[in-house]
Amino acid sequence: MSEKSQDRHNRDIDRPLPPLPQPLNFPCVDAHAHLEIVANDAPDSQAIADVIATAKSVGIDRLVQVGYSAEQSAWGVKLAEHYPGIVLAAVALHPNEAPVVEDLEKDLAIIEELALHPRVRAIGETGLDFFRTPPELQEKQKYSFRRHIALAKKLNKALVIHDRDAHRAVLDVLDEVGAPEITIFHCYSGDAEMAAECVSKGFILSFAGTLTFKNAPDLRAAVKIVPPHLLLVETDSPFLAPAPHRGTLNTPAQIPNIVRFMAQERGDDVDELTKILSDNAVRYFGSFT
Repeated sequence: MSEKSQDRHNRDIDRPLPPLPQPLNFPCVDAHAHLEIVANDAPDSQAIADVIATAKSVGIDRLVQVGYSAEQSAWGVKLAEHYPGIVLAAVALHPNEAPVVEDLEKDLAIIEELALHPRVRAIGETGLDFFRTPPELQEKQKYSFRRHIALAKKLNKALVIHDRDAHRAVLDVLDEVGAPEITIFHCYSGDAEMAAECVSKGFILSFAGTLTFKNAPDLRAAVKIVPPHLLLVETDSPFLAPAPHRGTLNTPAQIPNIVRFMAQERGDDVDELTKILSDNAVRYFGSFT
C-alpha cells in the first residue's frame, strides 16, 4: 500500500506505508506534522480523516500541523478549525521558502494575520537552513527569521525552529534578538554539546525519526542529557520515517516507534515518558480543546 503526495518542492512522493506499531498505553502528541503532504487533499477530506484515525488507533490522539508557506499555513489553520480537540496549528514561512517567494513582505503579512487565530499556538517552522539556501540568500533568510521571532514574542506564542547546517548561526540570532519564552528546536539535529547549550537557555528539543537512524550517534548522545520537561517528540511526517522503516511514507502513527526508542536510549519507562511528552506538548502549545 502507498500514498502519493508532494513535498514542499512539489516533487512527487510515492512511498509505501510502513506497518503500524504496537499502540502506546497512554495517549501522546505528534508535535510536528505536515498532513497536507501526507495525504495531499483538503483539510476536511476523507484522506486526512483516515490519517488522523490511524494515528489515534496507536495512541496518537493529537498533533500540531506546522506551516512552511503562506498558502500551506492557511491550510493548516483550516485543519485546526475542522479538528477541535485534535489539531493545533503553527504558521510561518520555511527558511527555504522565505528567500525565494515573489513578495516576502506580502507573505509575512499573511503569516502575521493567520497567527492571530486562536488555534494557532506557534510560529513555525522558521529558522535557518544553510544546506539548501546559497550564501547570497542567507541574509534574507535571517531577516525572515528575525521577523518570525518578533511575531512569536509579540503574541506570546511558541517559536518552532528549523535548523539545518546552521547551528551556530541560529543560536547567535536568538542571542542577538532574544529568544521567545517558548523556543522549540524541531527535529533536533545538533550534538550533545549544542544540546547542553540549548538546555542551559531553557530551549525545548523535539526529536524525530532521525534519532533512530544508524548514522545518528550524536542525536542519541544529545537526547540522553535533555531534562524531561524540555523534551518533545515528532514525526515531521511525511519525512524521516523511523527505523526500521526508513524511506517509507511517515505519518503521525509512527510516533510510538520513536517514543520507545527514546525511552530505551534514556533508560526511561515507556509509559512514564509517554505521559511526560504528552504533558509537555500541552504545556508548550496549550490545550488542544
